[in-house]
Amino acid sequence: MTSSLVLASASPFRRALLENAGLTFDARAAEIDERALEWPLERAGASPVDVALALAEAKARDVARQFPGAIVIGSDQTMSLGPRVYHKPRDMAEAADHLLSLAGKTHSLNSAITLVRAGDVLWRHVSTAHMTVRPLSADFVERHLERVGVKALASVGAYQLEGEGIQLFEKIEGDYFTILGLPMLPLLSKLRELGSIDG
Repeated sequence: MTSSLVLASASPFRRALLENAGLTFDARAAEIDERALEWPLERAGASPVDVALALAEAKARDVARQFPGAIVIGSDQTMSLGPRVYHKPRDMAEAADHLLSLAGKTHSLNSAITLVRAGDVLWRHVSTAHMTVRPLSADFVERHLERVGVKALASVGAYQLEGEGIQLFEKIEGDYFTILGLPMLPLLSKLRELGSIDG
């Protein structure tokens, strides 16, 4: 192997995906203010895909300063419905608003990866999953949120697909890893091409 790998994330989900794939890596959370980077981009009209890429690159660049020579994996995910970009709900009322606004519509999860080494961007990639929420009544949403509790506040869409959130959907187009926020197949392909993992 020609270089070490570092995951620029504290996410236990992303870490588990790499561990389950048999990769050896360090993990370090980036110390950036995501909202401070995101708001100017959104105000300037950047697309949700562009925002995800910018955040993934910022995370990778921040952590790469601590790991000279390593390939640093930065990743981020945005959730969008048309031009609207969603953020984690601040409270249960906002979680209900998120779910009701998604009801009967198809939204996008845009999962970006950027690989950085020694300050250079080696690769950028975005995979998008399209998620169709079934029609939902306000009463059902209230009962659903009572059942799942504060877990609804932990994700941008106010749902966890791996839990009761699956009941909200009628159709999903996209791979599982994109939905979780780290498109593994293109990432592994690129790491093999770079000689960073056994190919």
